[in-house]
Amino acid sequence: MNPRQQDEPRASIDEPKALAASAAACDNPGMLNIGSLVIGVIALVLAVFAFIPLLGWANWVIIPFAVVGLALGVMSDKTSGRNLNIVVIVIGVIRLMLGGGII
Repeated sequence: MNPRQQDEPRASIDEPKALAASAAACDNPGMLNIGSLVIGVIALVLAVFAFIPLLGWANWVIIPFAVVGLALGVMSDKTSGRNLNIVVIVIGVIRLMLGGGII
């Protein structure tokens, strides 16, 4: 090998296949919305449970869970999952503020 060939980057034969596979991983953004909706419904049920007095601390777990659902909803092409998780986050934050962060 001469020095000129060493400086040139070599393209792998499998590189286009790898790029196509990574693009296909997010090929169905509707599934991201379904995942966001599932996480949002679970978080909403837990948020209703956290409205019981002395269980407000559960919102410290519910809010990050809803943020994960919000991230999935943002990556989706639909807005229903994103909006549901925003509502859950707002409900959880208001409940934490009313209870002083603990109660």
